[in-house]
Amino acid sequence: MKVVGFTFIRNAIRYDYPVQEAIMSVLPLCDTMIVAVGQSEDGTREMIQHLAPEKIKILDTVWDDTLREGGQVLAHETNKAFQAVEAEGADWAFYIQGDEVLHEQYIPVVRKAMETHLNRAEVDGLLFHYEHFYGSYDFVGNSPKWYAQEIRLIKTGRGIYSFKDAQGFRKNTNDKLSVVQIPAYIYHYGWVKDPRAMQQKQLNFNKYWHSDDWVNQHVGKSDMFIYSDNIPLRKFTGTHPLVMRERIERLNWEFEYDSAKITVPLKDKVKIFIKKYLGWDLGYRNYRVIR
Repeated sequence: MKVVGFTFIRNAIRYDYPVQEAIMSVLPLCDTMIVAVGQSEDGTREMIQHLAPEKIKILDTVWDDTLREGGQVLAHETNKAFQAVEAEGADWAFYIQGDEVLHEQYIPVVRKAMETHLNRAEVDGLLFHYEHFYGSYDFVGNSPKWYAQEIRLIKTGRGIYSFKDAQGFRKNTNDKLSVVQIPAYIYHYGWVKDPRAMQQKQLNFNKYWHSDDWVNQHVGKSDMFIYSDNIPLRKFTGTHPLVMRERIERLNWEFEYDSAKITVPLKDKVKIFIKKYLGWDLGYRNYRVIR
């Protein structure tokens, strides 16, 4: 069984992406890792180059900055990396984004799942649970606005491609992938940054969805990002991946959260109740779950 990881990144240092941690978290499961590095001005390529040169292969790419609708350029960059994976002759392709990390406790679980479902022709990929951290490393999103699962392991040679803004995948013309849910979590740290770095990320990232006027109006030109005080969160009681330890120890900003101030819409309360007590997730699904 050959497993090749893949991701894409650009200006990771400038926008404080934990891409090193992301790559290192899945590397134990991968024979090689393809990293599509877009043109960067902050030393991102050099940083990636020195991580694990015996396993990591850098694919130099040029982002099409004219693709400013729906995050299309992110899917384009994902597809470039995935095409390089398929050229490697992999059985499984492990996709990890630059702000996602796999906890080491799930490595045996993921490896067993890949072995179990390798020869099941009806299985296109494996579905992971998600924890979305917000504001600090102590809180995670607790509302339907955060996607609860997503595909991060896919099989090659099936006409699979990155869908829309690179969150998920489709195959052939526009078919959803048939996937198996596995008991493993991806930790998403995209909303945990120094407020200055977060503001810069928001200014840059939203340009892949909206016009300059929209970005100026909705993101603004402030130096500091203001974390919302009206987002339902819950206290995180687990442990963080070991690869995140140094980053977490560098935490240098305060995040205050008061659940009493939160106003949750009734429809979200109903969805949260149904998921908690019935186990039904009524959110958007970009896949077909099979057993």
